[in-house]
Amino acid sequence: MAKRGGFPGGMPGNMGNLMKQAQKMQKQMEESQKALEEKEFTASAGGGAVQVTVTGKRVVKAVSLKEEIVDPDDIEMLEDLITAAVNEALRMVEEETQKTMSRFAGGMGGFGF
Repeated sequence: MAKRGGFPGGMPGNMGNLMKQAQKMQKQMEESQKALEEKEFTASAGGGAVQVTVTGKRVVKAVSLKEEIVDPDDIEMLEDLITAAVNEALRMVEEETQKTMSRFAGGMGGFGF
């Protein structure tokens, strides 16, 4: 008569396969996250007068201003354009992060995530 409960001889085949799948998925997630962190996202505001580039790690890498946008009498407009471009670039990073990670979320249902 077969024993019930526990895993006296080790993990049964199905559990072992699940663990291998989970490890493979974790590795794929880590690789995807690393690739995302290395990507750059560029957004602009003011018809391209202000461009901002951020990394997937959400670090501002570059800010580019067209000369004609720099008006010492209207610093507020320049600040608003920079803010808009930075926020758009960060939104792009977040959107890409969600898209990348959602590919894995569907496969994790059986793991309690």
